[in-house]
Formats: sequence, C-alpha cells, structure tokens
Amino acid sequence: MSQAEMRYFSTRGGSETLSFEEAVLTGLAPNGGLYIPTHIPSLPSDWQTSWSNLSFPDLSFEILSLFIPRSVIPAEDLKSIINTSYSTFRSEKTTPLRQTGEKEWVLELWHGPTWAFKDVALQFLGELFRYFLERRNGVLEKEGKEEREELTVVGATSGDTGSAAIYGLRSKPSITIFILYPDGRISPIQEAQMATVPDENVHCVAVENSDFDTCQSIVKTLFSDKEFNSTHRLGAINSINWARILAQIVYYFSAYFQLPQKARQSGDIQFTVPTGNFGDILAGWFAKKLGLPMNHLVVATNENDILERFFRTGRYEAEEDTAGQAPETAAVNGSSDGQQATSAGGSSVKSTHSPAMDILLSSNFERLLYYLALETLETPSKDEVEDRSRAQEKLNGWMNELKKNGKVDLGEKIKEAAGKDFWSERVSDDQTLEEIRKYYKRQDHGPYVVDPHTAVGLAATERSQKKSPNSYWITLSTAHPAKFSSAVELALNSQQFPEFNFRETVLPDELKKLETLEKRVHKVSGEQGVRELIERVKKGEKVVPGEGKGSI
Repeated sequence: MSQAEMRYFSTRGGSETLSFEEAVLTGLAPNGGLYIPTHIPSLPSDWQTSWSNLSFPDLSFEILSLFIPRSVIPAEDLKSIINTSYSTFRSEKTTPLRQTGEKEWVLELWHGPTWAFKDVALQFLGELFRYFLERRNGVLEKEGKEEREELTVVGATSGDTGSAAIYGLRSKPSITIFILYPDGRISPIQEAQMATVPDENVHCVAVENSDFDTCQSIVKTLFSDKEFNSTHRLGAINSINWARILAQIVYYFSAYFQLPQKARQSGDIQFTVPTGNFGDILAGWFAKKLGLPMNHLVVATNENDILERFFRTGRYEAEEDTAGQAPETAAVNGSSDGQQATSAGGSSVKSTHSPAMDILLSSNFERLLYYLALETLETPSKDEVEDRSRAQEKLNGWMNELKKNGKVDLGEKIKEAAGKDFWSERVSDDQTLEEIRKYYKRQDHGPYVVDPHTAVGLAATERSQKKSPNSYWITLSTAHPAKFSSAVELALNSQQFPEFNFRETVLPDELKKLETLEKRVHKVSGEQGVRELIERVKKGEKVVPGEGKGSI
C-alpha cells in the first residue's frame, strides 16, 4: 500500500476512513473510538545510515512523511511546520540523551517551552491546527464567503498536557482552548504555567472535587455529544489525538541514533517509560513496529497500577480485589498515606508523588488493544477490511464490558501477545523518593536531580535489568525536576541533604518569574459547569476568571 493511500479509522468500528487532516481536526471518533492508521508503513531500506546524522527536525520530517501524504501537507509546508514547532527548544538535539551508567541513559524530553515531554507533541499539534484552519479559511475567503472555521479545543490534564497545549495554541487565530484539571491536584508550578498565560483565547478550568479521570470523562462526554461537538467544532489535544502519538515516535529514533555505535550494533536495546495514559509508551511501540531495533518497552507505573496489573495478569480492571494479592501489595493498595479521590467510575485514584501518572483508565491503551485483538484473531483472512472489522467488534465487546463492570479479563492469549513487546513494573511512593535520593548521591555520572516520574522509570529500569543484565537501557525522563518541587524537596530534605537548595540549584529563572504573575482560573463544578462555561465564552459573554498570586 502506497503512502498516498494512508488513511485513518476508528478502533471501535465503522467502514469510514479519514484523511490525516480530518483525523487530526476530529480528534475522537464519533463512536468513542480512537483513530489509527490503515497500515503501519515500512522504513526505507537504508534508514540506519541515511538518517543517522539528521537533526531532530529533519528526522521528524522523514518519519512523519511516512504517515502524512503529500496530498494532505506538501513537503515544504510540513518542513516549515516542524521547524517552527521545535525552534523554541533549549537543546540543540531537542531531546538529548544523558548517560547515567555504563549501559544506561536517560532521554531528556523536557527541553521545550514548558519543561515537559508534552511539548514535543503539542508544539507540533498546535502548528498543525494553525496550518489546517488557515488553509481552510483562506479557501473560504477566496470563494467570497464570510463564515470562518473555528476550533474549540477541550482537553484534560493531570499536569503537563495543559501547559504544553496552552503554549502550543496561545494566540493562534480561530482557536479557543479550554483546559480542565482537578482542582488542587496538580503542582503549583503546573497550575501557574497554565493560569498565568494572559492570551484571551486561553481558559484554565479547575474542576472542583475531581481527579484526572473525572476531567477526562467530561472531555469524552462532550466529544460524544454530537450536537455540542458540531455546534462548537471540538478539537482534541489529549493523546487521544493521533498527531500526538505520531510526533512522539520520533524521539525513540533520535535516542537510538544518539547511542554509541556499540550499543546500536548490539541489537539489545530496552526502553523504560513512566506512563499513566499510555500515549508516550504507545509511540515507542509504533517505533518498534516500524522497525526500530529494541527488545522490550517497560511500562513503569506508580501506585495507580492498572497497566502493570494488566501485563501481569491479563485483566484490565479499575481496582484489584486485595484478597488475591500478596500481603505486601494488598498493604500498599490499602494504605492510608496519600489522598484518595473517586473517579467517574466510582473507583479510587491515589494521589502520589508522581501526579501526572495518577490515572485510573488509560485512554491510549485502547489503541494497543485493537492491535492485540487483530493479532489474535482465531482465523485471520486475507481481507484486511474484514479482519479490521472483526478486531473492532472484539475490541467493542471488551470496552462495553469494561464500561459495564469496571473490569474485563482479556485472557491468557492477549496477555501473552502483549508480553512479546512489554514488561511492567509498579513503583511505590517510598521507592520513588529513594530513587531521587539515589541519583542525587551518584558519583560516577552524578549528582543528577530527577523528577518523580523519571524516578519511577529509573526504579523500573533497575528491576528490569535483572531480567536482561547485558542490555543497553534508555529511560524516558518526562519532566524537569523543578515542576515537582514537593516530591524533590521531600526526597532531598534539609536534614539528610543540608547542602541541597531547590530554589538555587533546580528552579530555572523563568519558572521563578511565574510567582509574580496574575493567575486566571475558572472554578466549575462537574460536567454541567464545564458546558455552561464553554457556551458562555463561545457566545461572546465576558466571563471573568478568578485572579490572584500563589507561591511556587
């Protein structure tokens, strides 16, 4: 199948396929499914040599071109979009690789404008939105029509997606953005990065008495409401949007090319990814399916461990019955430390030191489940469309059972198929803090201050190394430690580390300045509060958010 035939379809059924432009602007399929490509393309036969010295933007162009036909975005336009997207990154390599051991590296993904890995995808997605709307409105203008296409971007964040999306879309014409987050459950710096942006098209929405899953559920409900969606032309910036996954595939290839030649030639490379919503690690899975030589992707979770439990048991369930657990696991899940919040499904999400991973149900996991359903069809045919339909039907059954019962047992066959590409590890809050201390105290490649999410990944890497001691390991670092001061300062406390000063040694000057800026936050209650806010803003009403300053 040629590049020109690349289209996108919903994981949950339907014969309709969309162009790349339509899939990006639609975000979530009307039937609740996620868009995926009609096929996984092949790499050029000489990619390992011809791509080896490319810059990150040039590497992005080569990889993205496999999924974006020239008829949708001409080559020169795509190059311009990519170059603009990464022009604000502080590192020449965009996502530099840092060695932390003899056979260990950390891939630093936080050198963009908001100091988090989400910038890699959301700077690109913001430019795509601008490009498509500008082109469409240009056509309308040439035709002498007065109407203009506008996009109402609605997203949920557990911390980093929101600020990265806002910085990617601020002041962009024809776009209004609403970012939902659980009130009081993101770090002060994360809130300040969002709430201090003064652009009129930006609206920060703190949902009271909620968690990330509640916010994400509200977003999905709005997208599934056909009348509301069509009235306001909703656009998705969460990782349900395929363009985000696509952009993230690139840094796996970038990491590979930054490794020493000996490591690349070994064919024994493993990636560890701290994950909550499964988007970052899914991009790695696509990289592997494209042909990037790696053995496994390690799913590193915190105490909200639905993903780790799936890869261990084959069951995808909001909560696990502690009666069947080992005593240590049951004790941890039932411990009283940390806050508990109730999700939309009635199950609890624990508040941890790695809040961006405090997620109950992982949206992007559905994309992997589709491919697992396709791979395990009992009698696959030679008809791609027929097999696709059967896999969609299988996935729909799982998702309906999950919605009805809060759990689904996917069976041993699916668990074994998933185990070919993934390992998993669960890291507790105490282990997270200990990992931060461990890397700060290292002498060989340290001291190195890491954020709690990176610490979860590093702890998972150490355990996984026992399974494969001769491998070369790359752990994805998803955020600068300055974004999670409470966890870092708790781990490197003044009693044990009197020489450590967070503000002087970790906090960048541009983040310090956030303390002096006014914050603009809309506080609402539930789905109805979100709906009413969007309706009022889109009608042109003057809606004044709360203001104030807060310490970071």
